[in-house]
Amino acid sequence: MPKNKGKGGKNRRRGKNENEQKREIIFKEDGQEYAQVLRMLGNGRLEAVCFDGTKRLCHIRGKLRKKVWVNQGDIVLIGLRDYQDEKADVIMKYTADEARSLKAYGELPESAKINETETFGEDFNDDDVVDFDEVDNI
Repeated sequence: MPKNKGKGGKNRRRGKNENEQKREIIFKEDGQEYAQVLRMLGNGRLEAVCFDGTKRLCHIRGKLRKKVWVNQGDIVLIGLRDYQDEKADVIMKYTADEARSLKAYGELPESAKINETETFGEDFNDDDVVDFDEVDNI
């Protein structure tokens, strides 16, 4: 059996959140576009609708893979390809706060839906409850 000389495997890194501090918002440049993730396809690929109106197949770059988890409804910055218009590469993922500030700066259209944290239970009514009658005889 080999001796363990390192500081542990990938489970050691799992508990660390080093990027929790405020980071500077990166705006799009030419050859880049903002997009919202429609669905995850697996194998580091996703389908996203860009805010210029086109739907593109995007590939998550290796720097983001297994480090930044991209989910459905997230706002991402993608790099457009010169030779393939229907495909793009995910450059970075914006947090919900960053996406809200992008919307406030006018970078994102007003129709963009940023997934606010939905809390189930704050607006709970008795009308939502379904009562089932007990059945004695079966």
